[in-house]
Amino acid sequence: MRLFAAVLPSARALEELAAEVAQLKALPAADRLRWTGRDGWHFTLAFYGEVPEDLVPGLRERLARAAHRRDPYELRIAGGGRFSDRVVWAGADGDRPAMRRLADSASAAGRRAGLPMDDEHRPYTPHLTLARNRVPHLDLRPYAHALKEFAGTSWTVDTLSLMHSRLPAPGEAGRQPHYEEVGSWPLGH
Repeated sequence: MRLFAAVLPSARALEELAAEVAQLKALPAADRLRWTGRDGWHFTLAFYGEVPEDLVPGLRERLARAAHRRDPYELRIAGGGRFSDRVVWAGADGDRPAMRRLADSASAAGRRAGLPMDDEHRPYTPHLTLARNRVPHLDLRPYAHALKEFAGTSWTVDTLSLMHSRLPAPGEAGRQPHYEEVGSWPLGH
């Protein structure tokens, strides 16, 4: 199973972001981007990749422990940017240190479950992918600039989720991965 740990935004936060994305899609050349669907909006904490079935129970157990050790915190979708001219993303504001600690715990859970994690030397940057560029040399700066002032309503992050990512079949151009929550644990309990 292709798995990752994530924070899922509240319904209200998703509604607000959907309205902002509708405005982004009105910008010039927006039809040349591959936009992620609302059902794919999440903040990845740790990516585990293909996890052998026999390691999943241990991973679930360790994620439950990680959630138990972390308190709920406030977060909101705010701002945004781009990764080079490849990805447009929305950012996070609020208790980012708490989010980083939760991400560190989710990565440690993967390592302790026996998964090879390659994120030890990368700083955690909470982001939610909105669009991917399909065209060489398309300037994504206008999209990042348009997101600069966006600030959604805050919500309390109180759950750590384990997500299953199902990639589209080869040859299905334009199809998006499908994400399914396969486990969740309350923070601080």
